[in-house]
Amino acid sequence: MIHPAYGESRPAPERISETTRLAQEAYANYDQSVQMLDRRGFVGTVLSASALVFGVSAGTKSANAAPTSWQPSVYLGFEPNGTVVIMAHRSEMGTSSRSTLPMMLADELEADWKKVRVEQALGDEKYGSQNTDGSCSVRDFGAAMLKAGATARTMFERAAAQKWNCQPGDVAASQGKVINGKTKQSLAYGELLAVAATLEVPKEHELRYKTPDQYKLIGKDVPIIDSHDIVTGKAVFGIDAKIPGMLYAMVERPPVYGSKVKSYDDKAALAVKGVTKTVELPLFKQPHLFQQLGGVAVLGDSTWAVLQGRKKLKIDWDLSEHKTFNSKDERQYLLDTARKPGKVVRNRGDVEAAFAKSAKTLEADYYTPMLSHAPMEPPVAVAEWKNGTVETWCPTQNPQAVQEAVGAAMGIDKTKVICHVTLLGGGFGRKSKPDYVVEAALLSKASGKPVKVIWTREDDIKFDYYHTVAGMHMKAGMDADGRLNSWLFRSAFPPIASTFGPGQQYGAEFEIGMGLNELPYDVPNIRAENCPAPNHLRLGWLRSVAHVYHAFGIHSFLDELAVANNSDYLSYVLKTLGPDRNVDLSKDGVKPWNNGQSLEKFPISTGRLRRVLEMVAEQSGYGKKKATKNRALGIAAHRSFLSYIASVVEVEIDDNGKLTIPNVWTVADCGKIVNPDRVRSQFEGAAIFGTSIAMLGEISAADGHITQSNFHDYPVARISESPRNIHVHIVPSNELAAGVGEPGVPVIVPAITNAIFAATGKRIRELPVRKTKLV
Repeated sequence: MIHPAYGESRPAPERISETTRLAQEAYANYDQSVQMLDRRGFVGTVLSASALVFGVSAGTKSANAAPTSWQPSVYLGFEPNGTVVIMAHRSEMGTSSRSTLPMMLADELEADWKKVRVEQALGDEKYGSQNTDGSCSVRDFGAAMLKAGATARTMFERAAAQKWNCQPGDVAASQGKVINGKTKQSLAYGELLAVAATLEVPKEHELRYKTPDQYKLIGKDVPIIDSHDIVTGKAVFGIDAKIPGMLYAMVERPPVYGSKVKSYDDKAALAVKGVTKTVELPLFKQPHLFQQLGGVAVLGDSTWAVLQGRKKLKIDWDLSEHKTFNSKDERQYLLDTARKPGKVVRNRGDVEAAFAKSAKTLEADYYTPMLSHAPMEPPVAVAEWKNGTVETWCPTQNPQAVQEAVGAAMGIDKTKVICHVTLLGGGFGRKSKPDYVVEAALLSKASGKPVKVIWTREDDIKFDYYHTVAGMHMKAGMDADGRLNSWLFRSAFPPIASTFGPGQQYGAEFEIGMGLNELPYDVPNIRAENCPAPNHLRLGWLRSVAHVYHAFGIHSFLDELAVANNSDYLSYVLKTLGPDRNVDLSKDGVKPWNNGQSLEKFPISTGRLRRVLEMVAEQSGYGKKKATKNRALGIAAHRSFLSYIASVVEVEIDDNGKLTIPNVWTVADCGKIVNPDRVRSQFEGAAIFGTSIAMLGEISAADGHITQSNFHDYPVARISESPRNIHVHIVPSNELAAGVGEPGVPVIVPAITNAIFAATGKRIRELPVRKTKLV
């Protein structure tokens, strides 16, 4: 189905997890048809007996499927009192997708937004993919929402025309009612339910969509539906979930990845008042996926009791082969490996021959450390095992992954796992991995009671699915005029694939497609190589994933090339981009990942990249403001998650080397925008998130143990360290909607380090910046 404004739903991006399989299955034969449902199909109890319910399919229906195989993904219900109920199948962690998609539906429906109630959906295949990651909610589900709204609106208009015995063209819906243009009569949707329920659902070609100038919500600054409850403390996050009779639990996990409990003494732990039981959790089996880490759990009647009891445990560990893992050794290994030939993932021309003919060459190595997600709300989950089923309450980005992982751990079908999704106190990718819910389920079965597993901040930092470390090598050849004629880009990083396939040492297609093989520049000879890297921890995707390190390497190197040619980043990149065009990677032997989208729908446009660069330079004064000893601007522009983003960062460095950021300017071309206020907030947050990982973030290991444990040694940017002013400009666009939540991050990191070079002459090739003395 193609909607004129939001395009066609596309196959899900390639992932390597079990949950991706679910998403891919759900997207197969994607067919969004609207049908009326029996009320009982609408999660049972949220609507009255006289309600009217619609569903939009998305997933398992094939062209020849019998009606009984139809699986609705979007639910829409109407109460006689005028209340409109919309099921939100995406999780809310600050990106506003829980509000934005219902907002689209309500606008096309001509509903009164004040009478819309959003219900959070349980985990269920019928909704299609519920994995809220990849900056794809509007892109993948916006069209379905609009279709559901247009369908229901059309039926109410037809119902009104039938009641008034007039032509459908004589009536029009507006704000929850239908108005007769000739008689000025009006009927609320609730008054039309009985008639509408007797009508056939209109066919696709019968639908009339609103034009952008008719939108009342889309394109407007609309607060998220949860904002009042959040600011007044009424909102329920994972940490707030509780059920009668539940126990609390904390787990002492293996200090070295993959280690087993040899023996343990829990006498002192059980002596703590309130502690009722200890349970040994089994070590995970490979592949790790979203299984528990293992260890010993302490259960009791309060958080305090189990925290104190855990401290009293005496555990003798059988340390795994990862006990020799050290970050310092890994750093050197990755940098050395990136200096050697790797697996070619893109090849244009002959870089070696071009290097030999170049008037000059430049080489540089870059390094980024591991990172932790560190959401403000650490992982937490409540689970109750009862009669062969598990019911869970948790802050998860992916309730279907909860069903998969818990079902596998408990030896039951995933349909026996009920997942209630709470609000998330931050996610950044961490909460798409439900190992903490698996722990709660296992402990509930072992104790015979509902259990709430709580992770402390220390647990979160020490046992994360870390963002991977990376070593990169760049080499470029230039002609006598400084024009780039060849570029070699090698990247070595332990892949996320290793979490899902033991022994994997090369990046998955999506990791390589995040910057490594997608250089858009007009350079006649390009070779990109992915170098092998073993892994010693469990890894996962963090906000903007591989773009974090690849964008740092690419745009730092471009700045170095510009300086080497007595130019600046803006002038040099505009020249290197070449004429406006769509980049055809297939000529270089690349099957583009492109976030799982076709290049026909989402081409790599150098024109859009050039435009955001020029706009952010104009708005910030880049190129006009002369750098001083203490204050300068840095710039970078990068395409990620199908969006084009350019940022300028202004840094100020005092005589003691303390760095502050007075200003950040970001220009974003993300295609069509639903809620500008929420888009701006994403880029404001990205500026702070990017600042934090550039300036401060580092996870390291010594003898297999994670070195950091809390914010004192894994700091995140505080108010004084965050950008003082963040200016965001959204480019008006008629292009298809692209990513918003993640693409603001990658540009911030090199823009900061390029600004530091402009102010101090110090080139930052290794993060975090805090490890470099700036004066």
